[in-house]
Amino acid sequence: MIRPQTPSPVYLLNEPLFDEKGVQVYLKRDDQIHPYVQGNKWRKLKYNLLEARLQQQNTILTFGGPYSNHIYATAAAARMFHFRSIGIIRGEEPTIKSPTLKFAASQGMELYYMDRVTYRHINEPYSIESLRVQLGDFYYVPEGGTNQYAIEGASEIVSEIDFAFDYITSPVGTSGTLAGIVAGLNGRNFAIGFSSLKGEDTLTTKVNALLLEYTGRSFTNFSINFNYHFDGYAKISSGLVEFIHQFRAKHNIMLEPVYTGKMMYGLYDLIQTDYFKRGDVIVAVHTGGLQGLCGFENHFPGWSSSSFS
Repeated sequence: MIRPQTPSPVYLLNEPLFDEKGVQVYLKRDDQIHPYVQGNKWRKLKYNLLEARLQQQNTILTFGGPYSNHIYATAAAARMFHFRSIGIIRGEEPTIKSPTLKFAASQGMELYYMDRVTYRHINEPYSIESLRVQLGDFYYVPEGGTNQYAIEGASEIVSEIDFAFDYITSPVGTSGTLAGIVAGLNGRNFAIGFSSLKGEDTLTTKVNALLLEYTGRSFTNFSINFNYHFDGYAKISSGLVEFIHQFRAKHNIMLEPVYTGKMMYGLYDLIQTDYFKRGDVIVAVHTGGLQGLCGFENHFPGWSSSSFS
């Protein structure tokens, strides 16, 4: 059995653009932590699993959609560390299960389906307690994995970088990874999150709240960029697809279009438009999520992950 491996490697990316602008860009390959529990999902799950053990729980329950990276990773991690796992899946049970759900089931995860109206209230205490009555006792991990234990895990990204840098970037979804990175920076350097969500900025408030709860402090050395969401979560464009394929061809590194592809597209654009100054050193965190490529192959005409295999 392959166990998750950290610290994850860091690679210098060579690009004519970076030479022209006088910056250095490194990619921290958290996607190489584990084939199934990769990226920020291992960071988020690590201390949750330890806490579940301390509480003498043998069941992990969590939530997610039919293509959720979190469901996929939790199912694999639970099996690896000998937990029973339960996944509450958003929406009605599909006639044909997604590759993500098939994999989760193959890892022993028990799948239950919840209508979307009820699912909106999953974070309410009465919802969790009603599930305990129905399914038995369990250790609860929130949708996406973000809680204080997740922040502790994500904070370790920073301590694994053994050279001086000026900026660190990360995709942003539920805010936990960025909050962990900022906590790890402890007021030094600057973190930039790239949101995959469209609409009003609620993420900055979430990051601040998570940091205040975890550290008891407020931080100003981070920002969230909302210019590269490509019209919203799980939305893509031909330009984004082309960028991802070109990046793969140049660097032999896969990105996915929900999180890491948008972050790297945005980072390249910021470098092109002189957001950074000459001499700056930037570390971009590859947060994994590559299993989600199959969902785009199934749902978006023109998208193909075949060239990545």
